[in-house]
Amino acid sequence: MNANTTDLTALERDLMARIAAAGDDAALEALRVEALGKQGSISGLMKTLGSMSPDERKAFGPKLNALKDKVTEAIVTKKAAFAEAALDAQLKAEAVDVTLPPVKPRIGTIHPVSRVMEELAQIFGEMGFTVEEGPDIETDFNNFTALNFPPKHPAREMHDTFFMNATDEQGARKVLRTHTSPVQVRTMLKQKPPIRMICMGRTYRCDSDATHTPMFHQIEGLVIDETTSMADLKSVLVAAIKAFFEVDDVRLRFRPHHFPFTEPSAEVDVGCDRSGGQVKIGAGEDWLEILGSGMVHPNVLRNCGIDPEKYQGYAFGMGIDRLAMLKYGMPDLRDFFAADTRWLKHYGFSPYLLPGLAQGGG
Repeated sequence: MNANTTDLTALERDLMARIAAAGDDAALEALRVEALGKQGSISGLMKTLGSMSPDERKAFGPKLNALKDKVTEAIVTKKAAFAEAALDAQLKAEAVDVTLPPVKPRIGTIHPVSRVMEELAQIFGEMGFTVEEGPDIETDFNNFTALNFPPKHPAREMHDTFFMNATDEQGARKVLRTHTSPVQVRTMLKQKPPIRMICMGRTYRCDSDATHTPMFHQIEGLVIDETTSMADLKSVLVAAIKAFFEVDDVRLRFRPHHFPFTEPSAEVDVGCDRSGGQVKIGAGEDWLEILGSGMVHPNVLRNCGIDPEKYQGYAFGMGIDRLAMLKYGMPDLRDFFAADTRWLKHYGFSPYLLPGLAQGGG
């Protein structure tokens, strides 16, 4: 055995021992560079082949190539072992115990406005009222003319009403409805008395502060028959307000007022207690205006094709958002439309507790 062969044998033992002892990828990479890099020990020996005689090169070259291949394979095998060990450690760290109970999914809440609308539908449904619907974009006739608004009424002005560029069949500009009363008009036009209905939905006016928003929600009721009276109106309102605010008794005060579509007209105050910074309906000696009402004006009946000499009726309307504020203690109407999930989580309702006409109260 010549000196070159002895050197290769010693180098092989050293490199294989160090590869086996390498503790991580960094140490293994450093060893690869030391042996196989441009300045590495094996690479240095490869450079000496050119200065050897043909016989020496023939004897030494294959052994040197075999050593290079053996070291390269050992390094690759060791790297694969490191990769497999790292993967095993990662899988162990990320293991999931499938026998554990699952994380409870977050459930959304019902918006207070939706809750109140369902409550009102249930309350009035139990009193024989049907629920009618209509579009948000209305004609001038349905929103104003049919309801006995005179041509120069302030509600027809731009500072109160959102007008559309589109026009109706008479050439009048369409509007975003300023109240839900157009649904009453549509009902009277398509249905003959007796009529007993409520309508709820979005309405729009040019107004915005802590208690008013450009878009808000209303509920209106309408009863048309041959004998109904203000006494019937009062009894329905008393029953509805008692049921909604969940109180045993309630005081109502009817104050004369003017609405184009009712005559006589009245604003209705409810007895309350304002002490302690909260409004409590059904207690105390204070009063709070809560809705508008009256007997349907004969002109409205006539405009809708109903004979005012034979039929009469009453109507009422109130803000759904305000009812929610009063019942559930919400101080600022603008929060209703802020899309703040913290507010919704605090004031929202579980969908499993939502009252419905079929299932009763939540």
